[in-house]
Amino acid sequence: MKKENIPNILTIIRFVFIPFIFIAVISKHFLISLILFTISALTDILDGYIARKFNYITDFGKLIDPLADKLTQISLLLSLAILNILPWWIFIIVSIKELVIVISASVLYSKDDVVVYSKWYGKLATVLFYFAIVCSLLINEFNLDFSFRIDLYLYYLAILSTIFALIMYTIKFKIKDKNKYEGL
Repeated sequence: MKKENIPNILTIIRFVFIPFIFIAVISKHFLISLILFTISALTDILDGYIARKFNYITDFGKLIDPLADKLTQISLLLSLAILNILPWWIFIIVSIKELVIVISASVLYSKDDVVVYSKWYGKLATVLFYFAIVCSLLINEFNLDFSFRIDLYLYYLAILSTIFALIMYTIKFKIKDKNKYEGL
């Protein structure tokens, strides 16, 4: 095994975790799902750190890493929606947004001169969803009965930041395309 492949192997491990996390949530083993989700998140952080620190960034990694993030997030949101812990409309909005991002990124990756990468506003949405999911899992693991559902408000913030990120990415790439064609 080449050292350069370590980040990609860690990303593939995240894909392996997805069905186990999903099954754990659906089975209402919230603590187990939280542990698996946390390990998955740590591998995400580790693979990014290793790739940047040692310059092991690959085209495969640029494509597969965000896909692992999106599939993990979507599968968790789906499982929480199935259990009626999360409103279905949140799952639907996030799924549509992620589909638009994946299709857009695929088109942009096909262009030789375009590099697609996350900005702070995209990462903010991911972090907010992570905290909202963790809160949902903890609330349900320990049967906490709050009149104020902090997890729902975190989901609302995550949705707002997701919409903001989608708008910002759209503006960024529209401006870039406009500038590219004006120079011809």
